[in-house]
Amino acid sequence: MKVTAAVLRQADGPYALEEVELDPPGPGEVLVRVVGAGMCHTDVVPREERSPAQPPVITGHEGSGVVEAVGDGVTRVSVGDHVVLSFDSCGECASCQRGVPPYCDLFLFRNFFGRRLDGTTGVRDAAGGEIASRWFGQSSFATYCVAAERGVVVVDRDLPLEKLGPLGCGILTGAGSVLVDLDVRAGASFVVFGAGAVGLAAVMAAKVAGADPIIAVDLHQHRLDLAVELGATHTLDGRSADLVSQIQALTGGGADYTFDTTGNPTVIGNAVGALRAGGHCGMVGIQTEPITFDTITLLGKRLSNILEGGADPQVVIPRLIELWRAGRFPFDRLIETFPLAEINAAEEASLSGKVVKPVLLPSEASA
Repeated sequence: MKVTAAVLRQADGPYALEEVELDPPGPGEVLVRVVGAGMCHTDVVPREERSPAQPPVITGHEGSGVVEAVGDGVTRVSVGDHVVLSFDSCGECASCQRGVPPYCDLFLFRNFFGRRLDGTTGVRDAAGGEIASRWFGQSSFATYCVAAERGVVVVDRDLPLEKLGPLGCGILTGAGSVLVDLDVRAGASFVVFGAGAVGLAAVMAAKVAGADPIIAVDLHQHRLDLAVELGATHTLDGRSADLVSQIQALTGGGADYTFDTTGNPTVIGNAVGALRAGGHCGMVGIQTEPITFDTITLLGKRLSNILEGGADPQVVIPRLIELWRAGRFPFDRLIETFPLAEINAAEEASLSGKVVKPVLLPSEASA
């Protein structure tokens, strides 16, 4: 079928809306009419030289929409279902079997290569050329996409479907890291470095968990102000030379939990340095440079690299929706919508920090 998609042709070039040919869903896949698609910093990865998925590629991995068709073997999803699209996993390895699909043995291959395991994509351009279109099992920067059933979460039809896409990755990562992977306990001190969508989701989740104090660190004052509105008890300027000592003063000697969303080695060093003995630092930012620590800095502390919050989307996304319904997790306050045709403006707004979570509306696309 003919669909409109935002195609990244060159790593250093803009997205362009193109009419492409989308194959029907295969075994274990579903066809989704995309209603909304969040833009996440991970969508920038195909612009990097070492990215497994190289242009031309359709990115987008926080889709939401309506199921239009299902492939052979699909049992959990039906035509007409309203769904949130999350990451892909195999369902068979030890991690998937014990309910932690982010640590699937095939996570990298199923999500970062833009192709099925057999090398196919299912999308061709007007000249018949293949376009990578399995980005996180969905490639949802399009009017329609084919998604892996494993990553499809059915939601109630009375929900504002256009706002739900970010629950599939960024919001899931921030909230899941706090509620699942780190398992932050009530009364514990929590510090988040980076108050973007992932960091602010972590702030909201820390409030749900009963953490106190909740400290947000960022370079943008408007994000710090929003962090306070969403549950942070204190905010700190990330440029402060004495950042670690400020955190130690606010937490009575060091934080129980710190959480880095930046991937910046210097920031991660501060996050570990701000821990008390027995504390735990979680990292979700993509680290592009080596990180080194001396043994004294790490003595008695834990450091972990978290994928997708360590969360099962089928369990945690419905939980977050129920918290939203109860007024305890207002993730929609992070969202600003853009027509799909304005994807380049949305990307710039996200990377500059002007907008916390851009959500693209493919229904407003025009090729």
